[in-house]
Formats: sequence, C-alpha cells, structure tokens
Amino acid sequence: MMARHARAGRIDWIGLRPARRTDVISVDEAQVTATGLSGDHAPEGKRALTLIQAEHLPAIAALAGLAEVSPTLLRRNIVVWGLNLLGFRKAQLQIGAAIIEVSGPCPPCSRMEEALGHGGYTAVRGHGGVYASVIRPGTIRIGDAVVPVSA
Repeated sequence: MMARHARAGRIDWIGLRPARRTDVISVDEAQVTATGLSGDHAPEGKRALTLIQAEHLPAIAALAGLAEVSPTLLRRNIVVWGLNLLGFRKAQLQIGAAIIEVSGPCPPCSRMEEALGHGGYTAVRGHGGVYASVIRPGTIRIGDAVVPVSA
C-alpha cells in the first residue's frame, strides 16, 4: 500500500542559488549534473538537490502568518506538486530526464527567521521538503512529470 500513489507529480518551479546568501534565480529548465543543478552552489552528495511540495507552501504561509510564501524565500531547488515527497525516503524518483534518490527530510535553517519573520523557522519545521542525491543526470523543466522509479 505504501508504494501506491494516486498520480504522478509534476515540477511546478525550479530555482538556482548561485552562491550562499544571494538571491534565488527562478528558471524554466535546468541541467541536473552528477553533483546537482548546474549553476547552483549546493554540495554534491546526498544534499545535491532540495525539493519541497507545492502543497506545503500555503501551510508554511499560514503558520508564519503570511498571505503567501514564495519558493524563493525557502531556498529549495524544486517545487513538486502531487506527490508526498516524505514518502520516498531512500527511494528513487524520475524527475524530468533525471533520476534522483531522496536522502531524507530537509530541516529549515536559521535564515527562515530572516525570510519569513518571527516564527519563520518553526513554521517551516515538518514542511521543509527533502534533500536528494543524483543517480542519473538529465534536463528538468517546469511541467515535467515526477514519478517513482520501480525497483
């Protein structure tokens, strides 16, 4: 039952963080390399990519007392709609032409207080998404499907 999903997910947004503490750049497509997204400063390995569920953005906004929250404020790389990302820990997902492996939950950092205001860190707890490593590089685009890779 845990391997069943109602539908495929999709990429709703892609962001690149060129360096620490710089603005996130929204893009329509990106190249997933063996070490992460081309143009992003994330470390290679199990934290090469960060993903968050689109469904969690309104929850974070509500908990932070805001009308809405932009993915640029949360500094994640990819917003996915339609899949419970936490259900894929240690599992592989095909995301566009790339394949990734979800490593675990991505906790918020102290910058969430700066980005979202007082209580921002706590608002993101439990809603911060996941981090992942790259199994197979490829191009990803907004609107691409996100589907589990069968074992």
